[in-house]
Amino acid sequence: STGWKDEKVIDTIIMERLESVGLQTKAHKKPHQLSGGEQQRAAIARALLNEPEIILADEPTGNLDSETATEIMELLLKIHRQNGPAIIIVTHNKSLIERYPGRVFLCEDSCCREVTNQQEIYFSLEL
Repeated sequence: STGWKDEKVIDTIIMERLESVGLQTKAHKKPHQLSGGEQQRAAIARALLNEPEIILADEPTGNLDSETATEIMELLLKIHRQNGPAIIIVTHNKSLIERYPGRVFLCEDSCCREVTNQQEIYFSLEL
C-alpha cells in the first residue's frame, strides 16, 4: 500500500512509472495480454511506485529471449543511474555476470560471500 488517497495523484504517478519503463500505451492491458518482457517491465514499474532504495530482482531475465533480457537489464541499469536504488539481481546466468559486472555474491550451503575471482564464479555456476 502506498498510502496515497487522491485518485488523480495516483493515476499520474502510475502513468509516470509506466512511462519510465516504456509501457505508457499498455496501461489498459491485462497481464495475460502482455509479452514476457512487458510483464517484467510492468513488475519493475510496480516496484518503483514507492521509490524504493533497493530493488530485488529474482531471475529478471529467466524466461526471456536474449534481446528482451538485454532490454530488461538496460532498463534496470537506467533506473539505478537515474533514481539511485540499489539493484540486487539473483541469477544463475553467467552471461549476465560477464556483461553487467558489479559486486558478486555467491550463495551456497546456507552462506553468502562476496566473490572477486571470476573463475570461482564460473565453477560454482556449473555445479
